[in-house]
Amino acid sequence: MLSYRHAFHAGNFADVLKHSVLHYVLNYMTEKEKGFSYIDTHSGAGMYKLQDEYAQKTGEYKQGIGKLYDAPNLTPLLANYVELIKSFNKQGLSLYPGSPAVAEYHTRKQDSARLFELHNTDIALLEQFCQGWKQANVFQKDGYAGLVRQLPPPTRRAVVLIDPPFEIKNDYQKAVDAVIKAQKKFATGTYMIWYPVVQRHFIDAMEASITNSQLKNVMKVELCLTPDSEQYGMTGTGLFIVNPPWQLNSELESALPQLKKLLGTEQSSYTLEMIVPE
Repeated sequence: MLSYRHAFHAGNFADVLKHSVLHYVLNYMTEKEKGFSYIDTHSGAGMYKLQDEYAQKTGEYKQGIGKLYDAPNLTPLLANYVELIKSFNKQGLSLYPGSPAVAEYHTRKQDSARLFELHNTDIALLEQFCQGWKQANVFQKDGYAGLVRQLPPPTRRAVVLIDPPFEIKNDYQKAVDAVIKAQKKFATGTYMIWYPVVQRHFIDAMEASITNSQLKNVMKVELCLTPDSEQYGMTGTGLFIVNPPWQLNSELESALPQLKKLLGTEQSSYTLEMIVPE
């Protein structure tokens, strides 16, 4: 328990999908002057150094953001995401922003962030990252329980990211249950559940729970680098998004084929569908 460190995986293909979508969603929220709340149930360290021993040990970022960083003719969603990454890097790719850093990039004085993290090392790094971020509150608490306590937000506008490490198998169902419970308190928020594709039956169970619930307006987006396998290892990644921005679908329709081309092979695939209508 609590052994997972995202520093090994920062900037990999899963982060590319997750953070390009998160960047788009948060940018959409800032189109209105009214403030919003950002709630991150599993925040991680905030910022990651790609030259440290963790990232260098796996080199996963080289097959993720590394392939997009200087790629030409990116679609708008991906081009904006790469621009975000470059805003943290002055000379070449050396830093990768986690989800709190992506949120910090967007938050204005009228916005707020609630960041949860349990890992002793990462919570210290997260607190250090947030020292100058007046809109952020950091909690070393269970993010699932903390989420419900933050709802409904005072502004009645919110983006929630549920991004657990999936160290334990029940994280798949806990993530869905958390959104179902939260949505009952605050129906109009945008909820994002990130997941790894390791064993397909876990994802099928998540989708079944969503479609059998009272959740409405749910999008599923997935990028798989290799076909499903019984062998251990992440073959793909995806997001369930409740109440997505209305233009996100068309943006992803353009971005996903490009992600497949840049990050994958002929065996790679992607999925984009509304699994529950409005």
